[in-house]
Amino acid sequence: MSAVIGSAPSAEPIAYASRRVRFGSVEPAILALLKHLDPLVAIIALCACELLLGHSLSDIDAALALLTFVVASPIFGSSSHNAARSGSPLAATYSRILLQWAAIVAVLLFFGFAFKVSVQFSRLVILSWFVATPIALFGVHLLRVRAYSRFTNNVAARYIIVGANNVGFELLRRLPAKGFLGFFDFRSAARLSQLIDPDKLIGHCKDIAHFARTHGVTAIYVALPLSKVPRINEMIAELRDTTASIYFLPDVFAFDLVQGRLVDINGMPALAVCDTPFHGMDAVCKRAMDVALAGIALPLASPLIALIALAVRLSSPGPVLFRQRRYGLNGEQINVYKFRTMNVCEDGGVVTQASREDRRITPLGRILRRTSLDELPQLLNVLQGKMSLVGPRPHAIAHNEQYRKLISGYMIRHKVRPGITGWAQVHGLRGETDTLEKMHARIRFDIDYLNNWSPWLDLQILLRTVLLIIRDDRAY
Repeated sequence: MSAVIGSAPSAEPIAYASRRVRFGSVEPAILALLKHLDPLVAIIALCACELLLGHSLSDIDAALALLTFVVASPIFGSSSHNAARSGSPLAATYSRILLQWAAIVAVLLFFGFAFKVSVQFSRLVILSWFVATPIALFGVHLLRVRAYSRFTNNVAARYIIVGANNVGFELLRRLPAKGFLGFFDFRSAARLSQLIDPDKLIGHCKDIAHFARTHGVTAIYVALPLSKVPRINEMIAELRDTTASIYFLPDVFAFDLVQGRLVDINGMPALAVCDTPFHGMDAVCKRAMDVALAGIALPLASPLIALIALAVRLSSPGPVLFRQRRYGLNGEQINVYKFRTMNVCEDGGVVTQASREDRRITPLGRILRRTSLDELPQLLNVLQGKMSLVGPRPHAIAHNEQYRKLISGYMIRHKVRPGITGWAQVHGLRGETDTLEKMHARIRFDIDYLNNWSPWLDLQILLRTVLLIIRDDRAY
């Protein structure tokens, strides 16, 4: 044994150097195509509008098509795929398509005006394109729903699951019922009688290779724990004598995952256990949405911002803007801007949260806090790259240092930029967190946001925030 261990360091790097693991999919080709079709549909609709209205395609159209693809790909993301698979109501699906397309249009208009190229496009063509694309996208959705239904009902795969455990049961729930032959396990039926229907346990792992050959098994899913790796290795060696595809599913759900996903590190697979959702094009999309929407909102709101600044200056002594140190991305300190709403500017080791009858709040400040207009200067923070339009709300540093000791996972919320509004706020968790339970609830929503982020979720939160400001009385 010692000789083997001693020789490993020199042999292992050579053995692994040429090995790579590719990341891919197991879906049929037609489903893979339909899953990523939405950005292409938008481009095809643009070309069709140009040609039908008597215009020829030009280099500027190609640039617009490329920009549309870059912006639309992350915004559409997997939401269309999930809507087709889950059978979402058609009205809700069309509303989602309209809102997503509106966000894409806003980004495209921002770039068009920012680079002063909007005059090079026919207004009739662009307007026709804006109207026709959602209709085309909805048609593709109907096609996608039909394809998923047909695939589920006519799947030809014959598969078995190795491992009668929670991972195996969850896998069976997610796979089509048609084609499932049964479970295999290293344990006997007597030991598994309380976990599984005896009829579904069809054999011991030592018999898998023979069963696969005689029953035409096309896929084998190995859902055994990592502690069984030596036995798994022996089993896979025997299965090389079959034509079945073999997939290994380790129990990754045993970890408390935050943005759990498999990533490619130069050909080596790695499991992200706690990570930010903003890598690659997702980061580009998030930042582009922030810059575009904040860049549009700030000029539109500038007259209101000027009036509020004047009112703050005249109504009470003190600065117009209140700057407070808070934690930003990766826990770095940032200065967050707000209109001053109190007669004090606390930013020390102890910061008292505002309460409903707080005497420190000025009369004008109550109106600003109730309508969230005091947050408007944070659009500058967004354009600076210190904040995002949507994300976990930043807390005063004194509160961060207090709660990070009391709540497990509190600092995970700082793996993304803090936001002007957030997932917790649109679920009623605005205002004072006067109990530990309220802060616990806020952190749960913040981590849920990290786990489920998508551009579509950001758009939902922004829309719900507008509606919340109109009718909510929990901000003070």
